[in-house]
Amino acid sequence: MLVADLMKLKNARVPTIRMSETVEMAATLLNRERIGAVVVKDACGSEGDTVVGIFSERDVVRAIAERGGAALKTSVADLMSRNMISCQMDDSVDQVRALMDEHHVRHLPVLEEHQLVGVLSIRDVLAHDVRLAASRAGAAMRPTAEGSALSA
Repeated sequence: MLVADLMKLKNARVPTIRMSETVEMAATLLNRERIGAVVVKDACGSEGDTVVGIFSERDVVRAIAERGGAALKTSVADLMSRNMISCQMDDSVDQVRALMDEHHVRHLPVLEEHQLVGVLSIRDVLAHDVRLAASRAGAAMRPTAEGSALSA
């Protein structure tokens, strides 16, 4: 299965935040949207929006642990991950899983020709794995012509 197939199962709307916004605003967005990470964009004049990083709930926790309540007034740009790992629509789910494991990330922006088309989370990958396992289990339990169930 490809990333494009998983993206068909997701909401088309992708919440983003500007790098000039505060950590407090980012935390509010994460909470309101019930997501664990948000893609950070910057307006580049006539070039339009450019993806410049990702900001996660881990970044919020780390900032508060290090700076206390003052961290909430810090800009997202000061704390976001700029070394953003991403994937493309034609990547396989196995490639996505390997990227997440190798880089210890739970969210991957999906880019197509440098444009943001979505975000895949580890939850999306796990849901795919569960559906696949259930499908295989269902196929293994179908009755044969003799009336007994097939076993895997």
